[in-house]
Amino acid sequence: MLLMASLSYSFLFFYSYFILTLFLLHAPLLVTSSTYRYKVVPSSLNRTASTNSTKHHHKWVGPVGYREITVDVNGAGEFLTVQAAVDAVPENNRENVMILISAGYYIEKVTVPASKPYITFQGEGRDVTIIEWHDRASDRGANGQQLRTYRTASVSVFANYFSARNISFKNTAPAPMPGMKGRQAAAFRISGDKAYFAGCGFYGAQDTLCDDAGRHYFKECYIEGSIDFIFGNGRSMYRDCELHSIATRFGSIAAQDRNSPDEKTGFAFLNCRVTGTGPLYVGRAMGQYSRIVYSHTYFDNVVAHGGWDDWDHASNKNKTVFFGVYKCWGPGAEAVRGVSWARELDYASAHKFLAKSFVNGRHWIAPSDA
Repeated sequence: MLLMASLSYSFLFFYSYFILTLFLLHAPLLVTSSTYRYKVVPSSLNRTASTNSTKHHHKWVGPVGYREITVDVNGAGEFLTVQAAVDAVPENNRENVMILISAGYYIEKVTVPASKPYITFQGEGRDVTIIEWHDRASDRGANGQQLRTYRTASVSVFANYFSARNISFKNTAPAPMPGMKGRQAAAFRISGDKAYFAGCGFYGAQDTLCDDAGRHYFKECYIEGSIDFIFGNGRSMYRDCELHSIATRFGSIAAQDRNSPDEKTGFAFLNCRVTGTGPLYVGRAMGQYSRIVYSHTYFDNVVAHGGWDDWDHASNKNKTVFFGVYKCWGPGAEAVRGVSWARELDYASAHKFLAKSFVNGRHWIAPSDA
């Protein structure tokens, strides 16, 4: 009987050890770099890769190694243009690639394709390192067709895990008057997932920043424009940013395009400052279920009466949108509360918009970066 008990305990010990070993071998890997701390995603790098994993047999992949590429418009780097540096990154990139961009004006149109994740644009300061172009929606592309808004961006990023620091992006097309057609001109388009921006500038007029799709985090950035100068269906947090209006007759800050109550997208503005000229709406219902929240944000005296716009007054969007403010202040703050369907939130309804967890940031943003 003692022999049988001893064998049973031995079997349980080795079985437990075997199960523990399997768990450790299959546990998700956390990768830390100078830019990110994140849970790496499955090998597929399309825009839905981070949500399409199965419960068993995960294949975890991530960046291995580090590479620097230098760009200097005056010839002191490896490349003269930013696009040439991006082109030097191989397809299906698996390295953390730091593209160091020296001070200067880079007059070019830049695209980071979906096949090149883990790229960082590192400038020398948003006032001295600038990428700019001048396309408008009515301009014609190489195929003879009008570009339309989304393809006007001076810089377009389709890759996941992109980041930019201390650099500015501009569209220098002239600012249009409200209602003019074909004058949309984006400075930057972000369509990849898990993108991080710190100390960056975005300069334009109508449709400056195309926050198109994916999870994004903007920290201490400056965003300037006149009409819908932040727009799209991203799931994004803007923290400690300045939103500066250059509107001459009428303008608007954000137009968010959420079209289903099941979508997790929306714009969360936290500890921001709204400055410049007005009057302007702080948010517009681009989508039927548009979602925009301002928390702890200062509004200068530039907000239009009512504060918000439902985009299409015949659509009843004011019954389905989620527009909110939480503990905002400044001479324009009262106007932000100007319509009944832009609610004053309490902590219970606002807390999800107050932390990087709104963009699942605990998995891919280092604590020091948030």
